[in-house]
Amino acid sequence: MTRASLAGLGHGQRLIRFIAVGVLNTAVGYALYALLVLAGLSPQPALAIAFALGVLWNYATHARRVFGTEGCRRLPAYAAAYAAIYAVNAFSLARALAYGFHPLVAQAVLAVVMAGLSFVVLSVVLTGEVPFFRRRADQAGKR
Repeated sequence: MTRASLAGLGHGQRLIRFIAVGVLNTAVGYALYALLVLAGLSPQPALAIAFALGVLWNYATHARRVFGTEGCRRLPAYAAAYAAIYAVNAFSLARALAYGFHPLVAQAVLAVVMAGLSFVVLSVVLTGEVPFFRRRADQAGKR
């Protein structure tokens, strides 16, 4: 698909593409996290490293393959959104570990939750639209 056709996708189609790209991104990020934990790094530093390394890769795949965004002009906003998602993930991981969950199990569950949050936040950052939300004027014109 061309960038123009990606930009014209509906939210449902973007969600499907986001899930497909997200499976790859999540697998890469989780594998890196797991390798770092299994190599002896504590869960929180492992999460920070995996997130930091994922920002550029994930921007490229999300911007280009899902949302049709060209160039790097939205990279700073994307990185800020990614940092916010990281903060939510880190806090949630700390809570899960405090309740006695194994670090690999906790992050596996959180990866699914963070994927949903990421779709909404990154949709706004890369397109300026909240997915599946239409303004009343937009809805009235579509009837």
